[in-house]
Amino acid sequence: MKLGMNLLLWGTDIDESLFPVLEQIKAIGFDGVEVPIFDVNPSSWEAWAVKLDELGLDRVAVTFCGPDLNQISPDPEMRKKTLERNKKAIECASVLGAKMLTGPYHSGLSVFSGKSATEQEWKWAVESIRELAEYARDFEITLGMEYLNRFESYLITSAEELVRFVEEVNHPNCRLMFDTFHANIEEKDLGNALRLCSKDLIHVQISENDRSTPGKGNINWESVFDALEEINYDGWLSIEAFSTKLAAANIWRKMFTSEEQLMQDGFEFMKAMLSREKTLKV
Repeated sequence: MKLGMNLLLWGTDIDESLFPVLEQIKAIGFDGVEVPIFDVNPSSWEAWAVKLDELGLDRVAVTFCGPDLNQISPDPEMRKKTLERNKKAIECASVLGAKMLTGPYHSGLSVFSGKSATEQEWKWAVESIRELAEYARDFEITLGMEYLNRFESYLITSAEELVRFVEEVNHPNCRLMFDTFHANIEEKDLGNALRLCSKDLIHVQISENDRSTPGKGNINWESVFDALEEINYDGWLSIEAFSTKLAAANIWRKMFTSEEQLMQDGFEFMKAMLSREKTLKV
């Protein structure tokens, strides 16, 4: 199992000024990082690949689309533009050296129609992600689709819906991820939701109910780690925590001492939970 850290804790300006942060991440003991892809110029990621290789850090690419890039827009030109943009994100992930592109790019973040998703919107998303998965196959990259909570999306907002979506895309390069923050809002039981996702689960984000330090909130972590053990999950566990630097997350107050302290505490929390699993197996 690989332990990772998502760079969105430092906001959306993902550039080489974050290289010292990568060094901190390595020093704490993480195996890798989640790197947000918003700049879809592949050459922008060449120096990142070199730096990550130098530090011995593995990487997962993550992206999402806003109102101007909505894969289920009624405007065919926007749907076309969004698909082409996401294909560029695949190219960037390849330059970065990532084997996964995760995120909720099946639709636009915080875009709402005022009603449930239509059959046509669902169809548009399935068709576009299937084409994107076929494109990703050429780069040996797997898509890790994500569901969001009802306040951030309306297309896919539960494990059950996400599993059905991936089944309908029906492509070997399209699988799914699990974010404990969204699941904590939408699911009756986090463990059961993870079990439901187990067949296609390739990535797990460890995120507290308030997006702060994992283990310091009220998520039922026993249920989460019990389920991970039961399904023999051996992929990534990556901390996704946010601060006021990420406007899209609507975080209005600081909830931790420092980014470095959050990383250290979160890393130790994950290690302790995994050690707890090993103790139970004896």
